[in-house]
Amino acid sequence: MAEKSAQNILNAVEKSKQAGLERLIFALGIRHVGEHTARTLVSNLNSLEQIENATREQLMSIHEIGPEVAESIVQFFRQSGNRAVLDMLQKAGVSIKPKHAPKSGKFTGKTFVFTGTLEHFTREEAERKVQSLGGRSSSSVSTKTDFVVAGRDPGSKYDKAKKLGITIINEIDFYNIP
Repeated sequence: MAEKSAQNILNAVEKSKQAGLERLIFALGIRHVGEHTARTLVSNLNSLEQIENATREQLMSIHEIGPEVAESIVQFFRQSGNRAVLDMLQKAGVSIKPKHAPKSGKFTGKTFVFTGTLEHFTREEAERKVQSLGGRSSSSVSTKTDFVVAGRDPGSKYDKAKKLGITIINEIDFYNIP
């Protein structure tokens, strides 16, 4: 039993090395960089080298990256200790390639916001669907939002979308998009 448990642990470690650049960026614990921001960074900059070397201005030009987040990223990669950790991870075989290449499709250039309780998707599944069709998801409604997907009991995002004249679709319509 101990040998099988040890092998399961080794297999899990090897599998985790292939989680992709998005997960690595999130796992680094950069202040203000959650899973969504990590995916946004990777989908816009495409490599660890580009993220490491991005200027504050380059980062702020990315939709959803503001000055505070940009500064956190720049400061993180300026620290030699953090770069040393990344070098060690690469030498240990951790993948620094994006897990999901940016795709184009019917949502290319479109931004989606989800509000309310989704019954057919988790938020993460819905965001992955948008990304797989070339679009992006956002956590807030703005004039740059193209669609708001309203689940059960939508909140202030729904109201703001109505006020701004943004197209609102229900979850069933979103679910039926091929």
